[in-house]
Order: sequence, then structure tokens, then C-alpha cells
Amino acid sequence: MMAKELTILGIESSCDDTAAAVVRIDGARGAVLSSVVEGQTSLHAPFGGVVPEIAARAHAERLDSCVAQAMAQAGLGFDGLDGIAVTSGPGLIGGVLSGVMLAKGLAAARGLPLMGINHLAGHALTPRLTDGLEFPYLMLLVSGGHCQFLIVHGARKFTRLGGTIDDAPGEAFDKIAKLLALPQPGGPQVEQQAVLGNARRFAFPRPLLDRAGCDMSFSGLKTAVLRTRDAIIAEKSGLTVQDRRDLCAGFQAAVADVLAEKTRRALTDYLALNPAQPAFAVAGGVAANQVLRRGLETVCATMGAAFFAPPLRLCTDNAAMIAWAGIEMHRTGGSPAEDLIARPRWPLDASAAPMIGSGKKGAKA
Repeated sequence: MMAKELTILGIESSCDDTAAAVVRIDGARGAVLSSVVEGQTSLHAPFGGVVPEIAARAHAERLDSCVAQAMAQAGLGFDGLDGIAVTSGPGLIGGVLSGVMLAKGLAAARGLPLMGINHLAGHALTPRLTDGLEFPYLMLLVSGGHCQFLIVHGARKFTRLGGTIDDAPGEAFDKIAKLLALPQPGGPQVEQQAVLGNARRFAFPRPLLDRAGCDMSFSGLKTAVLRTRDAIIAEKSGLTVQDRRDLCAGFQAAVADVLAEKTRRALTDYLALNPAQPAFAVAGGVAANQVLRRGLETVCATMGAAFFAPPLRLCTDNAAMIAWAGIEMHRTGGSPAEDLIARPRWPLDASAAPMIGSGKKGAKA
């Protein structure tokens, strides 16, 4: 890997988490010297989802303090940095712009190299930081705004095997929680309700399993849950506690079945490359769901691929992953500050057909 010691400041502001971190590599493995994440859940909760204008304003107000905290926790001054890495897309453009402008100012003032990082690359390269995975490995990004299967060939080379053509799983979980009057963020609430639910009570669809390939769709599943809820309300004039539990359990089981089958297909394509050390990694907030995770682990065990999941604090949006991606890319040269732009869309695999749709938590690529 890289032998020279490198210390990079990472900045992340693509959605509703304002984050800064310092990561260092000395030899083969990296170390997170500091990681600061300030969430915005309380700001957006009254609206039932992320409001881009509110998110952008919060980033502008919090970024400088997050950077100051990260540097203080790392025990470093800016003279101790070898560069700055910042998320420059894809995401909510107001938030991305806030981070890019701060990073440009810091880089210019301190004379430091500046690297624009694809947010998805940050997630995709995290298993290199946490587990030292060797290329190539298969990655599933599954979060509120994104869901893609990627073969990670290198720090700048990715092959997308498939992804969601509408709602990402995390977005679908949030919408189900909202229509069942559960608090946000919805993913943990739906999982909690599903524990005591009957997943077989309702015959929810498993979208796109009858279609070849690794693309996914969750919008139709969400609509099926909505219609079932409305039918129950029409019959009973309301929902019981058990109705909610059963709806959550049925929905979660459908998502788990889809992800498991699509993972099996993606692994089949990946294993055809005959990797020396077959590995599958998952990242994103939805990876915290234990039912979904067990399904993925089972598929990997059956197909002979090692399963990896970074700690949750590095699965959800954070700046340590951005700093690490900056380290991975440092030796190929960072982009000149004046050429770095904020991008609402930025596909990792430019040769793949554009994904359809755009999630409420960020533009898909």
C-alpha cells in the first residue's frame, strides 16, 4: 500500500450531517485521530424529512466549529496536515457548496493540497480503512439516499452492477415510518416494531426479483404497504399496535428478501473475476438493521465470500471516510482548488447508465 506517513483533514456536508475528521496512515493501516459529526435530526423532524435549505444553513453555521474540534481532538495544527479532502458531490447542492467553499479557503490559506472526494467513494473505500481489504471487493452501499452494488477495483475505479431505480431502502424505511405515524428517523423505529410483528401476515411484493440483473425498486413496495394500511383503517377505523408491528415486519422482510437475492446475483458476477480473497462489504445506515444484515451474511457464507461491515459510526455519513479517500488518492495528485466544483450528481462508474430518480436525502448517481 502506501508507506509514507500522511495526515489528511476530511470535511463532509453532503446531506444532514456536518462532519470533520483527521485520519493518518503510517505503514499499511490508517488511524482515525479524530472524528466529529453534528447531526441535524432535531432541525428536520418537524417536516418529516430533510429540508435542503435548512440543511445548507446548518452546515454553513457548523462547519468551522466542526473543523476546529477535529483539529483539537487530533492534537494538531494545520502545519501538521499533508492535505485536505472534501466531499464535492453527489448530494444536496447547498450543503456540498458549504463544505467545498470552506475547504478551498483553508487550502488556499495554508498552502495545502485539496482533493475533491466523491461521497460514494468515501463509503466504498471505508473497508480499506477499517479492515485493510485488498482490491477487488464487492461493496453494497445501502443508505437513505443511495443503494448500489459496486465492484471496487481501486481508489478511482468502480464497476456498478446495479442499484435502486427509485427510493433507496433507507428512504423507504423513513416513508413507511411516516405513514404509520412513527417517529423519525424511521429505520430504527420500523425495525423495533417489526421485532414483535408477524412478517407473514401480509403478502407484500418483492419488486424486480422476476427481472434479471441487480437493479432494485422499493417504491412499489412502499405503495403496497400504504394500500394495505388504508384497507385496514377502512375496515377497523384505525390501526392497532399489532397492525403496525405486522406492517413493519412484512415490509422489512420484503426488503431483506430483495437485498439478499440481489446480493447473490452481484456476488455471482463478482466471483466470476476470480478474486484472490473474495470479500463483500456493506456500508450505510441501513447496514445497522440486524435482519437485513443477517440475510446478507447468510448469502456471503453460502457463496464463500468474507463479510465485512465497518462500525456504524463509519457506515453512516462521516468525514473520516472522506479523509481516508483523500489518503488513497493523494499519490495520484489532488485536484487544483480552483478546478474543484460542487456536484449534485457524480457517478462513480461513468460508463454505467444513469440511475433513475432522486431521493430526498441526496441525488442518486
